[in-house]
Amino acid sequence: MAKKGNRVQVIMECTEHKNSGLPGTSRYITEKNKKNSPERLELKKFNPIMKKVTVHKEIK
Repeated sequence: MAKKGNRVQVIMECTEHKNSGLPGTSRYITEKNKKNSPERLELKKFNPIMKKVTVHKEIK
């Protein structure tokens, strides 16, 4: 039987959209391994509201 791993669900939020003052939010849900990457994730993802690829950072 497989162990319950170190994988946790994290929420990614767009930093550029947050600072722009536009209405709405761009968020993605993903998983990460706490053991291999204890620091907060920072990925480039597509923001459908701004219609471009922006930096998304892990929140909470």
